[in-house]
Amino acid sequence: MTLLAEGLTKSFPGVRALSGATLSVRPGSVHALLGENGAGKSTLVKILTGVYRPDAGRVLLDGVPVRFGSPLEALRAGIGVVHQERNLVPEFSVAENIALQHLPRRLGMVDRGRMRAEARRCLDLLDLDLDPDTRVGDLSVAQAQLVEIAKALSVDNRVLLLDEPTASLTGDEADRLYRIVARLTATGHAVVLVSHKLEEVFAVADTVTVLRDGHSVAEGQPLADYTRDQIVDLMVGRAHAAVELGGRSVDRDAVPALALTGVSTGHGHRDLDLTVAKGEIVGLYGLVGAGRTELARALLGLDTITSGEVAVHGVPARITNVGQALREHRIGYVPEDRKGEGLFLEQPITRNVGVTVWRRLSRAGLLADRAERDLVARYTDLLGIRLASPRQLAGQLSGGNQQKVSLAKWLAADCDILIVDEPTVGIDVRTKAAFHELLAGLAAEGKAILLISSDLPEIVTLADRIAVMADRRIRGTLPNTRAYDEMSQRIIRLVHAPLPQEVR
Repeated sequence: MTLLAEGLTKSFPGVRALSGATLSVRPGSVHALLGENGAGKSTLVKILTGVYRPDAGRVLLDGVPVRFGSPLEALRAGIGVVHQERNLVPEFSVAENIALQHLPRRLGMVDRGRMRAEARRCLDLLDLDLDPDTRVGDLSVAQAQLVEIAKALSVDNRVLLLDEPTASLTGDEADRLYRIVARLTATGHAVVLVSHKLEEVFAVADTVTVLRDGHSVAEGQPLADYTRDQIVDLMVGRAHAAVELGGRSVDRDAVPALALTGVSTGHGHRDLDLTVAKGEIVGLYGLVGAGRTELARALLGLDTITSGEVAVHGVPARITNVGQALREHRIGYVPEDRKGEGLFLEQPITRNVGVTVWRRLSRAGLLADRAERDLVARYTDLLGIRLASPRQLAGQLSGGNQQKVSLAKWLAADCDILIVDEPTVGIDVRTKAAFHELLAGLAAEGKAILLISSDLPEIVTLADRIAVMADRRIRGTLPNTRAYDEMSQRIIRLVHAPLPQEVR
């Protein structure tokens, strides 16, 4: 099936998301759709799948114009999608979510046996050991992302659109997905890949379209004709230099800013020891289900610590909620799930950025709009947030710009300790580099940073030490030489090393 989008235009209040964008995808190919945050990629994907209708332009399948009124109509026409933001029903099971749009029936009733079997088949494609009867609301963000992918694989789509499909996945999990993509294209399927991970794009894609400010600046070109720097130049309008982060000195003999001693949690962590010094970035790496996010939540009082001690600057701390962590211990938390936990989607950007510092901004108990606007202006410039106005609702921003706002509110809080979970998911290459420089700069100023990331190059670029987690235990902590080939091999060996008999 050949997919062609011609001259697509789409506007929202105060923003023109697309302006004459064009996309052409052939059967048997992986087509990369690239651009900065706010360039119009997700809007284009949503037009192709019936979420939005274009203001102008047209979409053709095998030369026949089509106009979808809903995602279900697009699905029936053979276009499937894995959205950047997961579209799962939290109260339904994994199997129910996977089969939701094509429920198997027997004698007029849902055939739950066939539904579970189909879910198991799709989960096995991803090597995901997950009970099909598990409630989706109980899954981690990364597990939910894999279920979203399994849901798309359950239908024989002739065109599959993948919008940041590996944003929450580690390298091993991404490799599994791309092996499936290779099998799909070998049988004539077409795949459109939206990703900010250029190393993945160059590894799997055949052709490329680049959007900048809603315009197509490269249309259906062979990716082999471009270097990475040339693609970045097309995306941002100028070549982007590689990030060079200066070294930092960390006093490991001083009292740690954050120390875990023998910590166990209600989520199954056992006897965890971990320290983060003042001015240090400690990376926490592991595969889906390793327990990294659950540990972060326990440290912030969002999950239960059942034994052991958490100390902040040498003083034992019993933290019960995020507000207490900020007020009493100056700990900030950038969560992985920006929509569910990181933002107030129905509130303006000013409220989202200012929420952590309202007390500081208020005068005589009143919050001045000007103070919030000035705060937003500072972080809009720092992080490159694209917005129509400071009063724009956070839910109206692109996914990448929402992530930047989620980051901005904790940077505004000026915390001593920052726990950052998957900070650059959905962030474009220029802003990702700027954020890496920002984190390194915060550490140089003396901030203690616990960085959770599935992006192994990011961990090796930023961390001073790397703690490797698997099965809710820390398998080892490595000093980071920043030699990527060496560190990646050592980290992966630890991830897959068997647990010692005494801790099983």
